[in-house]
Amino acid sequence: MINSGLVGTAQEVVGRVGEVPPESTQQAVGYPALFVLVLLGSLVPVVPTGALVSTAAVVAFHHSDPFALLVVFALAASAAFLGDIGLYWLGLRGVRSKNGSRRLESLRARAAPDRLEQAQRRLHAHRAQVLVFSRLIPAGRIPVMVACLLSRMPMRRFARGDVPAALAWAAAYQLIGILGGSLFPEPWQGVVAAVALTLVISGAPAVWRRLRGT
Repeated sequence: MINSGLVGTAQEVVGRVGEVPPESTQQAVGYPALFVLVLLGSLVPVVPTGALVSTAAVVAFHHSDPFALLVVFALAASAAFLGDIGLYWLGLRGVRSKNGSRRLESLRARAAPDRLEQAQRRLHAHRAQVLVFSRLIPAGRIPVMVACLLSRMPMRRFARGDVPAALAWAAAYQLIGILGGSLFPEPWQGVVAAVALTLVISGAPAVWRRLRGT
């Protein structure tokens, strides 16, 4: 009797676990992971955050939840904005410090001299509006941010310009994911296509500079 009762309880527990929809599990894990990775990628400009957003958009496109794409967009845009604000705040500390900071020097090292000069000219001509284009152009965010830091742009003005920039960036890479998800029946196929496209877009400027240099 005891063994049969234990077996029945175990079967009931297993049955309840099996009743959890796979999409709910994916969302419970995937949404926080997307937010954290995009936030870290904005603070440490090494993680390919665009590919992360496109991948999440492909998965959300194949979900039955009609609000999945909206949640991905909101999380990606908010994480990108918070990451930009945090990185700019660290850079401002270096600008205002007499001895500078490692964060500011690392940002300047990532901005090629010609790209930084172009960013400074565009910032002088267009002010905060250039932040939107810097987010959409591959490898354009850091030079423009450094130009804003060197011009001592206040945090409030930078934040106002970065809001539409983060929204446009999240929308652009989500559209890439939606395109990949709509072209292929299986989610993994759309993920491969979206990641490949984002990597090509991200690496195109570096390849162009090398070809132009040779």
